[in-house]
Amino acid sequence: MRLSSIFVSLLGALTVRAAQNQLQQITANIGPNPNNVGMFVYKPTKLASPLPLIVAIHQCTGSATGYFESTQYATLADEYGFLVVYPNSPRSGSCFDVNTPQTLSHNGGGDSQGIASMVTYAISTYGVDASKVFVTGTSSGAMMTNVMAGSYPELFQAASVYSGVAFGCFAGASSWNSQCADGDLIQTPQQWGAEVMAAYPGYTGSRPRMMLWHGTADTTLYYPNYGEEIKEWTDVFGVSQTPQTTVQNDPQSGYTLTTYGPNVVGFSAAGVGHTVPVHETIDLAWFGITGPVAGSPPMGGSTGSTPPTTTQSTAPVQSSAPPAAGSVPEYGQCGGIGWTGGTVCAAPFTCKASNSYYSQCL
Repeated sequence: MRLSSIFVSLLGALTVRAAQNQLQQITANIGPNPNNVGMFVYKPTKLASPLPLIVAIHQCTGSATGYFESTQYATLADEYGFLVVYPNSPRSGSCFDVNTPQTLSHNGGGDSQGIASMVTYAISTYGVDASKVFVTGTSSGAMMTNVMAGSYPELFQAASVYSGVAFGCFAGASSWNSQCADGDLIQTPQQWGAEVMAAYPGYTGSRPRMMLWHGTADTTLYYPNYGEEIKEWTDVFGVSQTPQTTVQNDPQSGYTLTTYGPNVVGFSAAGVGHTVPVHETIDLAWFGITGPVAGSPPMGGSTGSTPPTTTQSTAPVQSSAPPAAGSVPEYGQCGGIGWTGGTVCAAPFTCKASNSYYSQCL
């Protein structure tokens, strides 16, 4: 059975239209917000009960207002009745704090604590259901989405990450980290997972399900970062880095969907640069606002001319074995310092080096 078939209608439902209401800036005391991250709220006329919340985080050089205008979350909020919070970066360049020890720790300060306060404020002020809070973002906002999932796992049920880097990848940098951005910071799954666990020591509760998107032609936050994110979150959830399911041309031609159980899924976008376009209706399905979350992960449905094709795998839990020689698929890793997996690409692809640490089948 095609994983994405039940969500095809959702993709067709999205039309580009203006939101019915205005974006509102919140100037009240929302709680701890050491960096004075701005809070903007979109509240539709009719609210669902129970009331979901999506936190939507903009990119560098962007703004809360710009992300409100360039994405369709607010328009879909009019249809489905959820609340949207748009954080606004407080610094020149409009990037978010994804690098300091404060933001990378629970209740440690930084931008992450300000955004966490927005969530608790929305719960107490608007009646948001605490079990229906989700987070998403693009570029710097995607990086911040990973930070929120790691530093405040108790607040979120699911996340969607558009062209970001792993939690902790920018740690210790003054602002920009070229080693991370260029895809040269390669760690084991266990190393990445340990960084997430260290953000909230002793936490044993649930963690948000992670949906990861990345373009193979990204030259701002290079494509190897996608693999590092997958390593990190599969380790956090204790599942194999080998996909359980692979679907070609989903949700559209050139995209490849891989699933790693119910909590981690990835979309690799062939030839797409920085950033992967936001797929709002797929996000809503993943969040459970418009689709089920039990069982197989909610998927998008093909919108391209090439129909999706699905392959199943029976990879055992906790196995992190890389592909065997001769079986590395298109866009898979096939070499680099420390790589012990397959080095021969499936025909007709060849192994090409991106940097000293990463080669992939292209």
